Amino acid sequence: MALVLRHDPAKAGLTLSPDGWCDVAQLLQGLRAAGHRLSHEDLLALVAADSKGRYALSEDGLRIRANQGHSVGSVSIEHAVAEPPAVLWHGSTVGRVLDAIRHEGLRPMRRHHVHLSPDRETATAVGARRGVPVVLRVDAAAMAAAGHVFRRSENGVWLINAVPPAFLEFDALAVKRP
Repeated sequence: MALVLRHDPAKAGLTLSPDGWCDVAQLLQGLRAAGHRLSHEDLLALVAADSKGRYALSEDGLRIRANQGHSVGSVSIEHAVAEPPAVLWHGSTVGRVLDAIRHEGLRPMRRHHVHLSPDRETATAVGARRGVPVVLRVDAAAMAAAGHVFRRSENGVWLINAVPPAFLEFDALAVKRP
């Protein structure tokens, strides 16, 4: 479901609205056509049980979207601008790209924003999806003071266009084995 709602809606024969929404019934039909058996009740349970709050249902329950992380170019969700905490964490990094990050900072790559976590534990869990997590400390207070605009998604993920290397604290680099 994340693949369809964030990266490739065509896999389920869908087109997302400019703000990422699609019809729940069409999503279920498209998933079934692609070989995935998911009932309406299963979908509601999946959304409710998702500890990361990846999905949002419209108030009437007829539409669904991913809260952030889209790589679909036609989707742009306006998240609320918010004052960040002093420190945020990035955990989606893999060790082999650290040299590039030291020179270029964090970039959104195929996504619309760089995703940051409010605490080291969450960033470590996020990074563990890709193997040994590499967690970077972000001086969010200094970034905000320098005029960088932070946004916060409904599920608490902090979003920023990029993090220049000057705001990354590599001496606080934590490489942890799960």
